[in-house]
Amino acid sequence: MQQTKRCPLIRKCGGCQMQNLDYPRQLSWKQGRVIALLGKFGHVAPILGMETPYHYRNKVQAAFTQRPNGEIISGVYQAGTRRVVAVEHCLLEDEKADEIIGTVRELLKSFHLHPWDERTGRGFLRHVLVRRGFSTGETMVVLVAGNPIFPAKKFTAALLEAHPDITTIVLNRNARHTAMVLGERERTLYGPGYIEDVLCGCRFRISPRSFYQINPTQCEVLYRTALDFAGLQKTDTVLDAYCGVGTIGLVAAAKAGQVLGVENNRDAVRDAVANAKRNHIANARFLCADATEFLTEFAKEGGHLDVLLMDPPRAGSTPPFLRAAAAAGPSRIVYISCNPETQARDLLELCKAGYRVRHIQPVDMFPHTNHIECVVSLTKKEGTHAARS
Repeated sequence: MQQTKRCPLIRKCGGCQMQNLDYPRQLSWKQGRVIALLGKFGHVAPILGMETPYHYRNKVQAAFTQRPNGEIISGVYQAGTRRVVAVEHCLLEDEKADEIIGTVRELLKSFHLHPWDERTGRGFLRHVLVRRGFSTGETMVVLVAGNPIFPAKKFTAALLEAHPDITTIVLNRNARHTAMVLGERERTLYGPGYIEDVLCGCRFRISPRSFYQINPTQCEVLYRTALDFAGLQKTDTVLDAYCGVGTIGLVAAAKAGQVLGVENNRDAVRDAVANAKRNHIANARFLCADATEFLTEFAKEGGHLDVLLMDPPRAGSTPPFLRAAAAAGPSRIVYISCNPETQARDLLELCKAGYRVRHIQPVDMFPHTNHIECVVSLTKKEGTHAARS
């Protein structure tokens, strides 16, 4: 394990809350945190850390602004503020992505373009988002513009000349007063408008607004652990709730009888369908729907479900979803969470509904931050029947 490096922006940025600790101590703190939150449900296995916990982020986004002296800077918002901290090199971000963002910063100057100013509604560039396929080497650059009027062909050509390995460039329009990076409208300036990456032996299409794990190295560890806990059989029907672009569901399809993925992000579902075709997987299908509404109806109609894979957002699941999950009555549930606090809350409800926690495995997906990923498997207690709603 490498010696811990120190970032000069640790006191300004706020993104790496644990850089004051060396990496082994970070893992120890996270292990203790999971034990404190989930230890009441059973034994917590030792956290799975990274051998090289640097430059692991395959998705990098930078905010752009202009200082009073006219200097254009890019970086991250200081924690809890809208103040941009200038960042040229980050110990967590992909190094190639940082280089591309630096080039865009220089191109703004040479093209006499300015960052978007929310207060005046003037300027061009608001954010740059770079997504990298670590396995494929493919690179997507998304220019997020407040005002989309700029010399697109010349700007694109200059960016490609500096970085010929970029495989697609997308222009996204976002002129709203919002903390959201991406807007709803976009057009492709170069390439196919998406990239592909390989994870757990499957190839995935990733669009600008699709969710995809930011640490592919640890994501493989996470998914293999989850599927090992699931104990899939060729006769199993699996529901992948909050499925995103279908990553874990498509990997599960090789061992299951049938996989159904549900996701309310239409772009992600489109990618999931394309990913199933791309990987020649015929026993997986994906629906654009609210996971709670779908599972509630599924349970009412008496649908059969053997395994539930759930990976909800940071806020956790909801009481209606958990009730619907219990009503559907899968024999096994694998719950992946990036927030052990909300996971503990939800596990308590599942245990009340007749499930028992079998495994608890923390994974360090986000080194140098205080975020923790955790996989928990549950099985239905003997004699417990699905409660039809």
